[in-house]
Amino acid sequence: MGLIKDIYSPLFYDRFSESLSAVLPSFSKQDFTDRIFEDDFKNKEWKERMKHTTRVLHEFLPADFPKAVEMIKKIILTLRKEHFGEDSLAFMFFPDYIETYGLDHFDHAVEALEFITQFVSCEFAVRPFIIRYGDKMLEEMRRLSLHENHKVRRFASEGSRPRLPWAMAIPQLKKNPAAVLPILENLKNDPSEWVRRSVANNLNDIAKDHPELVIEIAQKWLGISKETDAIIKHGSRTLLKQGHVAILKQYGLESKNIELGDFTILTPSVKIGDSLEFSIHLKNNDISSQTVRLEYAVYYQKSRGHLAKKVYKISERVYQPDEFAKVHRKQSFRLITTRKFHAELHQLSIIVNGEEKALKDFELTI
Repeated sequence: MGLIKDIYSPLFYDRFSESLSAVLPSFSKQDFTDRIFEDDFKNKEWKERMKHTTRVLHEFLPADFPKAVEMIKKIILTLRKEHFGEDSLAFMFFPDYIETYGLDHFDHAVEALEFITQFVSCEFAVRPFIIRYGDKMLEEMRRLSLHENHKVRRFASEGSRPRLPWAMAIPQLKKNPAAVLPILENLKNDPSEWVRRSVANNLNDIAKDHPELVIEIAQKWLGISKETDAIIKHGSRTLLKQGHVAILKQYGLESKNIELGDFTILTPSVKIGDSLEFSIHLKNNDISSQTVRLEYAVYYQKSRGHLAKKVYKISERVYQPDEFAKVHRKQSFRLITTRKFHAELHQLSIIVNGEEKALKDFELTI
């Protein structure tokens, strides 16, 4: 499998240049590719290559932003005719162009985002506009949530997430998400699962700062449809992991009659690179069937000497009266780029329906 940055290959630029030649008067394919491959291109990572392409494209488009947008639209129409690049990560420089050069041109930028997001998602590019223009931009997002195209409707939800991963957060929405709620209301019954999943992710973002608000929405939306029930369940996943009483009660997740036994850490000393192994027994002592959400938490040792908790889901299913189950799990401590492990004491806990039932120590070693 190649590196993600290598989607920006000579073959890609050769084909893209052909599309530019069909649209831009007096376009020089040789000049364009010469500019692309200068400035130490080989050593640039994916995002650097993408932004470099934005800057080079800017040199070949009209300096006037509204005229440049019209050219970008024509380029995209040409790419569509050639069946080249729809929904491709390679074309993220189109949204980046609007973000980089359109921030002072609100009306033309909004029109461009609405058009471009139907070719390649603009969820990252819209965020500086929300930060700068606030309710004015969010009102446009509310309007776009009623769009006939499902990609635009998803853009309205995904772009307005307070904590969109890999993107800049939106401080005003983290503080007060009220302006996002009409967008989510418009989309809660959307026919597209892709859109509904975005609504759930937006709710989950909001729950990290305003748990009571999401619990209130979950109670209001419950039972509207099976699709809406799925949205609020997925949108409440952080609250469920945190064991919020109200959301646990909504899903009938009680633990008092669920017996946990024989909790054993099979590898009390784990080397970095290996896996922690543990096993438990679980029994439903209730006279009726019970839904059991079974999770475990690892308390990771951090560099400052404190423990940080991360919850992992094992299963969620119905246990019949007197049903007994044995559960065996592994948790990898293989080194990855997004997490650094610290050798010392760690802890493992078992969580049943939001309640931490047992906690044990284990040692991570080099």
